[in-house]
Amino acid sequence: MTETFPYRFAFTPSIVRYLQSIERARTEIRLTVLPPAIADALRLQARVRSTHFSTRIEGNRLTLIEAEQAMLEGRQFPGRERDTLEVQRYFQALAQVEQWVDSGKAITEDRIRQLHARIFSGKRIASVYRDGQNVIRDRAGGIVYMPPEAQDVPALIEMLVEWIEKSEGDLPAPVIAGIAHYQFVTIHPFYDGNGRTARALATWILYRGGYDLGKFYALEEFYAQDLEGYYAALVTHPHHNYYFGRANADLTPWLDYFLNGMTAVFDAVAREVHDRVVEPDVSSESLLRKLDRRGRIVMGLFSRQEEITANDAARALGLSPRQARQLLSEWVEAGWLEVSDAARKTRKYRLSAEYRRFIG
Repeated sequence: MTETFPYRFAFTPSIVRYLQSIERARTEIRLTVLPPAIADALRLQARVRSTHFSTRIEGNRLTLIEAEQAMLEGRQFPGRERDTLEVQRYFQALAQVEQWVDSGKAITEDRIRQLHARIFSGKRIASVYRDGQNVIRDRAGGIVYMPPEAQDVPALIEMLVEWIEKSEGDLPAPVIAGIAHYQFVTIHPFYDGNGRTARALATWILYRGGYDLGKFYALEEFYAQDLEGYYAALVTHPHHNYYFGRANADLTPWLDYFLNGMTAVFDAVAREVHDRVVEPDVSSESLLRKLDRRGRIVMGLFSRQEEITANDAARALGLSPRQARQLLSEWVEAGWLEVSDAARKTRKYRLSAEYRRFIG
């Protein structure tokens, strides 16, 4: 077992093979060049799919197409208002994760609580931990899992965050992400939204560790297609009580499952990227340097529509319409966007001619 305090796991031969496969896929993708429009569209679709499948695991009833419409068009579905809000909030929470990564923000307890707030309530004010027990039961009322007492939650989360920080650079990011995912849902610090937050936290750790893979992947899709295996892998000890085995369980079986899923997803992305490889275009690279992370996301919107509004950009970026309008104005001045019809009450924007060729 590893000496890394306080979680027990082993680097088994299969885990080592998975890590090697993940590294090969990561290297291959870093050495390829995709047409900008395709890359931007893949990033946007990956965030859409991550959102859809992570919320679907928790019972969200929207289809993938409906979820995409809710996220990118703000469409509402009568009778499924809660489902709509869930996907919109998770989509914006992932945008927040990307902003934290790009600005070099550390993973802290307060930011994790902010992440949960974005996911669960859509608010920016950090969530508070549960103040009582939150027993998980099956449909028959039997106890499936009894998490730690509420009074122990703050110290356990503090320990987890401290371990994540100390492990960066000493352990592979995929291992840290897998352990953090498991430990977060095991602590179960909130009354609801723990699974979604755990999966977003794992993505956050992978992005920080350089395993963003162009932001082309959605690990949540692997779990959603294998829910029985996903939940079974999270059961690392036969006793349902946290204090009677779960707290000190050997996490190797879960980590094996997590890294197996990562390998499958990374390999699939590597194959898709390989099929779309193009030779670098010096003139194109010069133009694309004008686009920061937010600009890339907005450019991806044009793969599905010719014109966008400030509301479209706001939803994709997790900003207010006012903030989005300011950004769009700056991008018009930069020359890669233009106002399509200034006379309209609701101003719309399109790509300038030199950037429109990237969309085809």
